[in-house]
Amino acid sequence: MSSVASSDGVPYVAGRADARQRRRLTTAIKESMRDLGNQLTLLNHHVGSRLEIKDIDFDCLEVINRYGPISPSTLARRAGLHPATMTGVLDRLERGGWITRDRDPQAVDRRAVTVRATRDRVGEVFHLYAGMNASMDQICDRYDDAELQVLADFLQRTTRAGRAATDDLA
Repeated sequence: MSSVASSDGVPYVAGRADARQRRRLTTAIKESMRDLGNQLTLLNHHVGSRLEIKDIDFDCLEVINRYGPISPSTLARRAGLHPATMTGVLDRLERGGWITRDRDPQAVDRRAVTVRATRDRVGEVFHLYAGMNASMDQICDRYDDAELQVLADFLQRTTRAGRAATDDLA
């Protein structure tokens, strides 16, 4: 018999056949997550290309949309970029009308700025993701609330694991 930790931390005890099946399922999940990551990277690349935004600029715009207003240094940390690189990214996004840089009136350093996404252009991004969003809605419709909660928990834990692994390598 082998013991494997379940999602709630309680070990799941399985026989040999069950353990082999569980390893196969775990491997299938990991492979599917890699495939999903690759597919989403490709989708993001195509969306960015349609918008005429470099991949790294588009990644930063996504961080700004999700967590902004945000300081350039915090953005650089979240995006895993050197601050000097961030200046060029922000310059390109600002020239394209995607962001604004505003002085932070509460900052001790008068040079401090916050970066915000401009609401005028957000619709362009949402429009290009409409097909994927509709597909996701259809997929989610096939699950009941309890199953969706398990999926949401799994994805949140996986995201945290990915963030920790990234931090370990940084």
